[in-house]
Amino acid sequence: MSQSLERGLAVLGALADGPRTLDELAERLGVHKTTAMRLLRTLEAGRFVRREDVHRYRIGSALFDLAHRALEDLDARDVARPHLRRLGERSGHTVHLAMLDEDQVVYIDKVDSVHPVRMYSRIGRRAPVHCTAVGKVLVADLPATGRQRLAQRIGYPKLTDRTIDSPERFRAELERVARQGYAVDRSEHEDFTHCVAAPVRDHRGEAVAALSMSVPKVILPLDGLLGWLDELRATADAISADLGRRG
Repeated sequence: MSQSLERGLAVLGALADGPRTLDELAERLGVHKTTAMRLLRTLEAGRFVRREDVHRYRIGSALFDLAHRALEDLDARDVARPHLRRLGERSGHTVHLAMLDEDQVVYIDKVDSVHPVRMYSRIGRRAPVHCTAVGKVLVADLPATGRQRLAQRIGYPKLTDRTIDSPERFRAELERVARQGYAVDRSEHEDFTHCVAAPVRDHRGEAVAALSMSVPKVILPLDGLLGWLDELRATADAISADLGRRG
């Protein structure tokens, strides 16, 4: 790495902690003030730093723009893939990543169970929102008016005896999901399977995907599946952090 580039990056690193004077930056770099001034003028010309007064500097708008563009370019599936694989290896159960697409969810990634009894699912498959844990999580994150409109316009096919079958029941379920931060499919989509899901959020805090774990009832009862909830949510939070989510 060139010395000038290394020093320029050191300046940005120092300013990331807050505004600094010319003297403070020169001391941090271990250079004369004239050398520090030349670096700052170059960075200022590119809007990477800005002057607050004659000798005081802070991070400039160009750096925020670059950070925003980099975060926008992150692909949730690529970022989530190693996390899905690790969760699947630890649990041995089927792990899905899904996104909302209009009034349905679409599965964008999957790690298969190690058990001989497996779910029928595939990447690219669509599913209803009213009876899937991933669908509930993603719809629950919509603004209240968006949730209301979606709940009114979708159909409610009765896929099992437990399937939610009315806008009123669906709205009540969405309120519960929004409060608790996760969703459960209690054999509502497929009679022999149950599922739990948590939201994956981007740098804006919006739920851009849902992470789920699904298990046939003959392999693990619902209480056993919920025993994985903390790890599922921790994995979703780790993916969110990699997507730029803070706090």
